[in-house]
Amino acid sequence: MASISKRLEGKVAIITGGASGIGAATAKLFVQHGAKVVIADVQDDLGQSLCKTLSKNFTNNNILYIHCDVTRDSDVKNAVDTAVSKHGKLDIMYNNAGISGGSSSSILATDDETFKRVFEVNVLGAFLGAKHAARFMIPAKRGVILFTSSVASVLGGNASHAYTTSKHAVVGLMKNLCVELGQYGIRVNCIAPAGIPTPLMNNALEMKEKDTREVLRAVSVLKEVVLEAEDVAEAAVYLSSDESKCESGVNFVLDGGYSTTNMAFLSALNGMKMNSRHTNNNHVSNGFSALDD
Repeated sequence: MASISKRLEGKVAIITGGASGIGAATAKLFVQHGAKVVIADVQDDLGQSLCKTLSKNFTNNNILYIHCDVTRDSDVKNAVDTAVSKHGKLDIMYNNAGISGGSSSSILATDDETFKRVFEVNVLGAFLGAKHAARFMIPAKRGVILFTSSVASVLGGNASHAYTTSKHAVVGLMKNLCVELGQYGIRVNCIAPAGIPTPLMNNALEMKEKDTREVLRAVSVLKEVVLEAEDVAEAAVYLSSDESKCESGVNFVLDGGYSTTNMAFLSALNGMKMNSRHTNNNHVSNGFSALDD
């Protein structure tokens, strides 16, 4: 493996939801950049397997998995306390764990308990992670707190009510913490990815990964580009490193320009053109001829 600059050399990081998807890609890249990583998740088999793989590939013994349900204060506290006990400090708290809440876009079809559960994981979990990280970062007068928000935090109509509302709430939490914790030298930011063909999105769309990829290509503004979990990991490395020393209070959008435009007009126009061509073709097949096309 080619050597790379160790942009996170010596830093200690916790990644919630770190056993799969964005979290796993970030754990791998953090380790590659020299960080000591604690993977906190409820997917024990995946988490332990990832730790073994990373330890083997990077000959790094500074990787730890710990079971952590982010909706339980005691679990989050234990994850943070374990990281500090093992490594003596905490530099990066990446609150990445999240659930989608299904694909229903109808408020009448939205289940109350599902809505509550999405908020417990996506918002309460983010709050608890930030709270327990701050216990150590405030006295140290340094640190980075990251959240995974979503392009749904800047757009409406692209996800369930529960998910969209929860991601707006995460951005609000980030902004408040940015103001409060800035006096202690703690930077607080969000990463807001567009759709990524991870198991979370595939399940939400009830599609296979290849079909999810085709949908994402079709709606992309930046053509032939599909956002990957590794792209979010790169953003996390940047926002966690000293290269972003002035970045705080930012909802860092990764969407290839998707949120800059509303394609509804063009979609409707193209649909009308297709209907028109279909009608004209029917006329031709019924006895009309065309000299050119």
